[in-house]
Amino acid sequence: MEIGIIGATGYSGNVLYNLMKQHPQVTAINLYGHQQDSALRYLDEEVPAFQGERLPIRPFNPTKIMQENDCLFFATPAGVSKKLALPLIDANFPVIDLSGDFRLKDPADYLKWYQQPAAAKSQLAQAAYGLCEFNQQVTKSYIANPGCYATATLLGLAPLIIEHLVDLKSLIVDAKSGVSGAGKKLSSSSHFSFINENAWLYKLNQHKHIPEILQQMQLWDSQAQAIQFSTTLIPITRGIMATIYAQVKSGITPNDIETAYQKYYQTAPFVRWRGTELPMIKNVTGSNYCDLGYGYNPTTKMVTVVSVIDNLLKGAAGQAVQNFNLMWHFPETTGLPQLPTFP
Repeated sequence: MEIGIIGATGYSGNVLYNLMKQHPQVTAINLYGHQQDSALRYLDEEVPAFQGERLPIRPFNPTKIMQENDCLFFATPAGVSKKLALPLIDANFPVIDLSGDFRLKDPADYLKWYQQPAAAKSQLAQAAYGLCEFNQQVTKSYIANPGCYATATLLGLAPLIIEHLVDLKSLIVDAKSGVSGAGKKLSSSSHFSFINENAWLYKLNQHKHIPEILQQMQLWDSQAQAIQFSTTLIPITRGIMATIYAQVKSGITPNDIETAYQKYYQTAPFVRWRGTELPMIKNVTGSNYCDLGYGYNPTTKMVTVVSVIDNLLKGAAGQAVQNFNLMWHFPETTGLPQLPTFP
């Protein structure tokens, strides 16, 4: 089958192209730009690491895109797909969107957190939130791929919330990310001289992934009202570690926690439950895995869950391919690396 990618020159788009290039069910990849009248460019000129990949990046034309492809990926910044995807939505054309434009169901939430108008509510309703481990039966043609922080956090939280093991008001998430999570566009915080030998807590209580985390939490437990969530930039290229703290409810034991995580993830090919072995980012770099481990303090009755992912794979392109496999009924692991890059 033939697939199209809009945004192949960004970091997530680079990884997505690399994965789809090796996908056994993909016979051709077509690349497109954001603009209808943009000048013709080539992938190997835009991404020197892809020397020899002389693929043209053609102007955006929804009619041609639907004629030339079986599925389209948006690997674009927020604000792009909500403008370009409408003809595709109207035609029920298969789309997997790595941006945040269709994750939130309430337009007011998007306006608040993204500081720009949202797509129409009727169009937002056409998208399914593609947290793969909890969206195995793909019934819609438009998949909103989750954000990287949201993926790490929600996979770490899910068993605790669904099984009602913790006090929802006690939830605290301290998440840390490598520099590639900010994308390819240069900024003062991505300068080597700024982030090297440094750690920077940014967007406290303001990160765009907070509303999608809360939206999914409320589907699991309607009593979820808020989450204390912080994000810290650390001097690594890729990877996320979300450290989750919560007060367990009366009578809950470590065995209950172990049982809950085994229940939800024992058959999940990309979630590795490590029990009391706390994972590190190097465990998952270059892979589509989310590794989870926990600790329990019997004195404070607090559980600490550590969730690690590669932000460009499980947090973006890897999960997009996983969603692609689910959408087209391929084995879930098709085209995805089976081992992390180590050392």
